[in-house]
Amino acid sequence: MMGAIDLHSVDPWMLAAAAVLLGVLVGIAGVFGWRAWRTRRERRARVALIDSISLDHARDVVVPDGNGGTLHLDYLLFTPRGFVVLEMRDASGNIFGSDAMTEWTVMDGARRYTVSNPQTSLYDRIAAVKAHAGEVPVEGRIVFTRRAAFPKGLPRLTLREDSLGVELLMGDRSHAERAAEPWCESWARLRSQMRASDFTGVA
Repeated sequence: MMGAIDLHSVDPWMLAAAAVLLGVLVGIAGVFGWRAWRTRRERRARVALIDSISLDHARDVVVPDGNGGTLHLDYLLFTPRGFVVLEMRDASGNIFGSDAMTEWTVMDGARRYTVSNPQTSLYDRIAAVKAHAGEVPVEGRIVFTRRAAFPKGLPRLTLREDSLGVELLMGDRSHAERAAEPWCESWARLRSQMRASDFTGVA
């Protein structure tokens, strides 16, 4: 049977190194725990927001694109103003882009990189939904999370997530349901065309 370790016989430098290592591990665990908590909180807030601006919605689905393929939709909302496609983007830092630019620049501290203008893919998704929507109006928005900023202004159809509730304010739900009632059949038909997507974007 092993006896107790005599700490007086242990090299003080080893004890110090072990304490530092333990502190680092605790710090790393704390960071990951905080990030996981923040992600869960953001997801709950996003679900509540989507529920407040839509009568029904689909998340992470694909719809036929009319050319034999399919297109992924982060969110498709059924609202009293029609069907709304939401393309979610999670970018941190300052974003510089415009309708005419083929690439937008993201500056996050010392990092600088470019992304393709997301308006192009949004237009494709709106067109795909329109092909199945009948007479229902279809529009779309590119929604950036709260970590993104646009110092030079927002391009067309682009907004930050914290503005989504104002942009698509639904108002009284019973009134919204009556307004959207003529489109219920089209929504059900479109729902039948959707399939679960293998790709999961911003939750």
